[in-house]
Amino acid sequence: EAETEETLARIQAQKSVIGTILVNSKDKKIIYLLYIQYAGQLHQLITVTRNTVREIDPQNQLTFFLIRSKKHEIMIGAGKMEENQYYN
Repeated sequence: EAETEETLARIQAQKSVIGTILVNSKDKKIIYLLYIQYAGQLHQLITVTRNTVREIDPQNQLTFFLIRSKKHEIMIGAGKMEENQYYN
């Protein structure tokens, strides 16, 4: 937990970062700063993306992805999943 807080502090210290959201696999907000309404949508996006990666290569696992628009970037660390944990 301390490592997570240190990582978030490092990310938030960047001038270009306008907000952070940290959620767990059950879509419960652990730490949130700005744009709370996006947490559930991001959870759904992670689930769909994780399943897509698994369909392409069952031996592979999503860990990180980036969404870039003209104005913003969203960097998403999908985190680790237990071996027997599956998303629908």
